Amino acid sequence: MASEKTAELYRLLLSKGYPEELCREIAYKHMNTDYTATRMMGYLYRVSDPRIEDLVDEMLAILSDREEIIRKKEMERAQAVMNDVYRNGL
Repeated sequence: MASEKTAELYRLLLSKGYPEELCREIAYKHMNTDYTATRMMGYLYRVSDPRIEDLVDEMLAILSDREEIIRKKEMERAQAVMNDVYRNGL
């Protein structure tokens, strides 16, 4: 089930005149979290009529940022475990 933000992104992309298949692909396959959908909507509100190439480039940048955040959180969790081992032993 798609989130409300994802559905809102889909409708926004359609209203800007992008092909339906592209809108579905972006909204429901790639920008399907509230975080990514909100970031993409912010981009679409700031940039009036981006070319398809620019839209896809922004999508890839948002996904890259999201992956970096996920990696950072994973490293922080691993470091917390190591700190606990150092303090308390195995």
